Amino acid sequence: MRETNRPDPAEARAARAYHTRCRVRFRLACVGFALAFLLVGGRLMTFGFAPPKIAGGGSFDIATTVHRPDILDRHGRLLATDIRGGTLYADPKRVIDSDEFAEKIASVFREINPKKLRARLNAGGRFVRIKRELTPQQEADAHALGLPGLGFIQEYRRVYPVGATASHVVGLVNVDNKGLAGIEKFVDDNPHLTMASPQTESGEETITLSLDVGVQHVLREELKNAMTTFEAKAAAGIVMDVRSGEVMGLASLPDFDPNHREQALHKDRLNRIGFGVYEMGSVFKAFTVAGVLDLGLASINTRYDASSPIHYASFTISDFHGKGRPLTVPEVFIYSSNVGAAKMGLHMGVKRHRAFLKKLGLLDSVTTELGPSAAPIVPKYWKKLNTMTIAFGHGLSVTPLQLAAATVPLVNGGYLVPPTFLKRSAEDAMSTAPRVLKASTSKAMLKIMRMNVVKGTGKRANAEGYRVGGKTGTAEKVVRGRYSNSALLTSFLSAFPTDDPQYVVLVMLDEPQRVAASLHHATAGLNAAPTVGKIVARIGPILGVTPRLDDGKRRFDGKVSATY
Repeated sequence: MRETNRPDPAEARAARAYHTRCRVRFRLACVGFALAFLLVGGRLMTFGFAPPKIAGGGSFDIATTVHRPDILDRHGRLLATDIRGGTLYADPKRVIDSDEFAEKIASVFREINPKKLRARLNAGGRFVRIKRELTPQQEADAHALGLPGLGFIQEYRRVYPVGATASHVVGLVNVDNKGLAGIEKFVDDNPHLTMASPQTESGEETITLSLDVGVQHVLREELKNAMTTFEAKAAAGIVMDVRSGEVMGLASLPDFDPNHREQALHKDRLNRIGFGVYEMGSVFKAFTVAGVLDLGLASINTRYDASSPIHYASFTISDFHGKGRPLTVPEVFIYSSNVGAAKMGLHMGVKRHRAFLKKLGLLDSVTTELGPSAAPIVPKYWKKLNTMTIAFGHGLSVTPLQLAAATVPLVNGGYLVPPTFLKRSAEDAMSTAPRVLKASTSKAMLKIMRMNVVKGTGKRANAEGYRVGGKTGTAEKVVRGRYSNSALLTSFLSAFPTDDPQYVVLVMLDEPQRVAASLHHATAGLNAAPTVGKIVARIGPILGVTPRLDDGKRRFDGKVSATY
């Protein structure tokens, strides 16, 4: 019987051939997929390592602005930093209808002129920047337009967390993130400084300033209060460490918010401390008194005849509240006698007087990280009359920064320590500072300055426990070529604590007014002095100055030991 289930040899050969073809096809497919993967992967790697190109619409991570180091105060608190923000641009080659494009952009950004944008698009090229520093909402609104040729890039944007608080020191940048003024410009001019700066946790380079934000806030707030209370046109102040030269606080009002850089263009918002020059008035008597003591021309008990005005040519020098008698050196200071100061100037003589002021830096610009200060206005021909008037603060215009810097040796033992806005130790500063005064002169000046606050024109500057010493200054401003007794510049120059001097505080008010019936004048003792008292009372604890509560029990009898 024939077997029907036996496989047909022809069919078996056909099956084997079919399976062989399937295996070959599968292997070819695998090889194809592998080659395709390698090609795609290689192409992606090429894109990954290639520099990005600005093409059509989309979002690109391209920083076209300069990345800047963070700026910190002395305690590491942030004053300036960079954030990334969107910039809207157009690729004219991909814009389909420039008229429609410009009109739709202008409907979202009202400040953009569609005609000007259209002209820029039609000028050709591949990149037209439309708007920088977009807010998230603006970026979303622009994206929602869905316009071909519209794109975004990410650029650095400078922000200032404390706003206007430290604006005159920190400065500001332009739209390209390049420094225009203050420390921001200093950083650009000295890029090597960031390399040695402390590093943040993220590894970013930083610049650490001498400023204390707490002191800065108090100084600015009290100056603002004084401007309001006394209806002054402007106010300025500085707090400076007398050993290290570090500026702990500097404010000049009106000021500006660097987050809104257009505010800095207003002419009344200049830094008056470093770039305004003024006849500072009777605060200059501090240098006059120091001069006669340091030159050995007088002792504490020396008297100068202030019993009557001085008549010189067509000029008359008189006292605001004259005592009508000879005054001792401390009395000339605490009663603010113009006549006594003028006679001290004559006692020094023109050459020695001028040389003494130059030695203190009052005849030259002061250079700091903010740049050189404004140049002082010095008499072209310095004669006897110039010496007499400069001795009580008229006839020589200086910056408040010069004045504060020149006061430092009067209270720190005689060393001229230059001011700085960067952190610096007292040891480093004092090791290179030249001695310009005798230690005995500095000791005597501290006692006299304290006497003035205890019983003289500076009584309202007293801050309980902090042993403030200082000198008032009320200068008449020049209006239409003549001194005006209704336009005053008042100031108070101080140091504290006088038994262990650590800080100089200077406050200046421009044209304060007599705002109460109880105030018969608008002199420095009534406005600048109490402003300093309020500032010292608030910054003393911040700076770690220990108050001495028995201070009110100690009084001077008007005499100071001749062994100063």
